[in-house]
Amino acid sequence: MNKILVWDLPLRLFHWLLVALVVVSVISANIGGNAMQIHLLSGYTVLALLLFRILWGFFGSTHARFASFVRSPVSAFAYLRSLRRGEASQHLGHNPAGAWSVIVMLTVLLVQASTGLFANDDIATEGPLAKLLSKDLSDRITGIHHLNIKLLYALIALHLSAVAFYVLGKHENLVKPMITGFKSVANGGGGGAQRPARIWLAAVLLAICAGAVYLLVKFS
Repeated sequence: MNKILVWDLPLRLFHWLLVALVVVSVISANIGGNAMQIHLLSGYTVLALLLFRILWGFFGSTHARFASFVRSPVSAFAYLRSLRRGEASQHLGHNPAGAWSVIVMLTVLLVQASTGLFANDDIATEGPLAKLLSKDLSDRITGIHHLNIKLLYALIALHLSAVAFYVLGKHENLVKPMITGFKSVANGGGGGAQRPARIWLAAVLLAICAGAVYLLVKFS
């Protein structure tokens, strides 16, 4: 067996930081009061991370790039049918169905973070861009923000269920590679040369995204 570096360091840090920040956002929103300031800061950070992930989908290592794993919906459904029959082939990166779950998750998270910029809680907290809108429009966007979180909960539950299925049903641990970055493949596997991650570029892109969100919030 060969060990292949599949998930680069910037992608792994993005993943686990995002997990932690989603937890912080949910807890702080449920506490309310002064904790809403933490909720806002967490939301800004999530938005910066999501912008970074989009850029990293074009400039990252091989399996971080959207071009390497995004396939047609037909391919995703074909993979799910083969999975049900027990005939699904292994993929070094995301499988076709998993790829679409990534796209949907990123989209829903982006909607959540973006609507939060315009939302209000009718008490003392509002997003930094809420004052640019009428109260009625801000309330409508707040409604989307509250509805979208339910969709996010459903996606997280689906994601955790899929991870559990692969561990228990297919004896394939999806968590460990997202920690170490490596997957074991048969000798000669790996699909050829892998495009390495450029850590300096990841740092520059993240700084640009963080700076853009900071300017948006600071000078709105």
